[in-house]
Amino acid sequence: MNHLFKALSDPTRRRILDLLKDGEMTPGDLYPHFDISKPSLSHHLSLLKQAELVVVRRDGKQLFYRLNTTVLQDLMSWTLDFLSSEDPT
Repeated sequence: MNHLFKALSDPTRRRILDLLKDGEMTPGDLYPHFDISKPSLSHHLSLLKQAELVVVRRDGKQLFYRLNTTVLQDLMSWTLDFLSSEDPT
């Protein structure tokens, strides 16, 4: 769970996830949306992959990233459980 929160703590990574809501994208598709270097974008994608927030599919030399909705659903379930177990006082 710590990898997940670390990945979500960065605004660049949250923006990547937001862009991936509409479907698969390659690093080349994502790059124009950011004012960062390609190695930096690769690092952000790697952290998202480590946190299992994205899934990578290879087609030849091209990598395609997409959201891993299962992990996001698990996070939402955990959050709701956490909030419902809080003491209301």
